[in-house]
Amino acid sequence: MSYAMLFPGQGSQAVGMLSGHTDPIIRATFDEAAQALGWDLARLVAEGPEAELNQTARTQPALLAAGIAVWRLWQARQLPAPVALAGHSLGEYTALVAAGSLDFGDALRLVELRGQLMQAAVPAGVGGMAAVVGLDDAAVEAFCAEYAGEGVLEPANYNAPGQVVVAGNVPALEWLEREGKAHGARMVVRLAMSVPSHCSLMREAADRLAERLAQTPVNAPAIPVRHNLDGQVRVDADGIRQALREQLYRPVRWATTIAQLKGEGVGTFLECGPGKVLVGLNKRIAKDAVSFALEDAEGVDKAAAAVKA
Repeated sequence: MSYAMLFPGQGSQAVGMLSGHTDPIIRATFDEAAQALGWDLARLVAEGPEAELNQTARTQPALLAAGIAVWRLWQARQLPAPVALAGHSLGEYTALVAAGSLDFGDALRLVELRGQLMQAAVPAGVGGMAAVVGLDDAAVEAFCAEYAGEGVLEPANYNAPGQVVVAGNVPALEWLEREGKAHGARMVVRLAMSVPSHCSLMREAADRLAERLAQTPVNAPAIPVRHNLDGQVRVDADGIRQALREQLYRPVRWATTIAQLKGEGVGTFLECGPGKVLVGLNKRIAKDAVSFALEDAEGVDKAAAAVKA
């Protein structure tokens, strides 16, 4: 059975994540991550505090480590490899580690820096993100284009049909909330994110991240990785570095990525990491596909049985 492995991004973190796994691979991976980073990632994941785990510079390496821990546990089953990998936003780095394109330690330090740069680019309280539900992509784009006030308002995540996340400055997001129903949106929901990811406010952060990326070894992926920019595969180091740079200030084309994989015959998707966010989105993008979350041992067992079938 051909299947794709998907890695979640920010929003999937929680204190105690992956506690449904008892395999020592999980703790060993967290400990390895702690050595690479110089702080106790395993303790933070297990005990919190939640406020610290939710700091972008902590969230990103914690989620990357969680995704790789589950990936290693999955590999230990010696099952057929996925035909493709993809990751939502931060999850793209996890996918590249799983594919052998980035070293685990290098990637952890990269995403820690990525989080620091994102936090520094837009001070807390200045920017954020909101989900627009009930409008198609073109309608959301037109809605954002109508904003005539100060600041930025741009589509950031094309997550699924009828769900687009918008990023920008707080006054622009407040306008979006006020005008939502008049523009046909079923709802506009502010997200618990102080960093406006995947919009032009992150351009400077992307340029600074590119300096570190230029110094980071990048290999050709052993498994094709679909990139957020366009759902396409890249195999050359410079192309991968450029995609990671642009990903920070351009929209995540998640619905396009999943639809392309489905159109190429992929009928099963596995979410590799904590939570079920991507499984939920898949129900709206590829309704007749089968999706499994590997967030606990039971999920891994069910997915393994399906892949073997």
